[in-house]
Amino acid sequence: MATFDYSAGAGLYPCKTVRRTSRLRYKRFESAAEALRFAIEDMPVAMLRGSVLEIDEARYDGQQMRRLYEADAYPLPRRGM
Repeated sequence: MATFDYSAGAGLYPCKTVRRTSRLRYKRFESAAEALRFAIEDMPVAMLRGSVLEIDEARYDGQQMRRLYEADAYPLPRRGM
C-alpha cells in the first residue's frame, strides 16, 4: 500500500445536499493534513458523508477522510482526541 502524502495540496468539496443551506463552498488547502483537520474538526458532522477531498486527481470520501485523519501517520495535533 502506498503511503498517503499529507503535505500535498488538496481541495475540499463540501456535501452538495447540505451546501444549499450552508455557506461552505469549495476550499483549497496548502496541505491534505489541513484539509482533513478542517473537514473533521470544523465542518458540521452531517456534511462529511457527502463531501469529497481531492488530491492530484485522487478522490476520498467522508469515511476515507476520517480514516486518514485518525491514522497514526496524521502529522498535525488533533483537537479533542
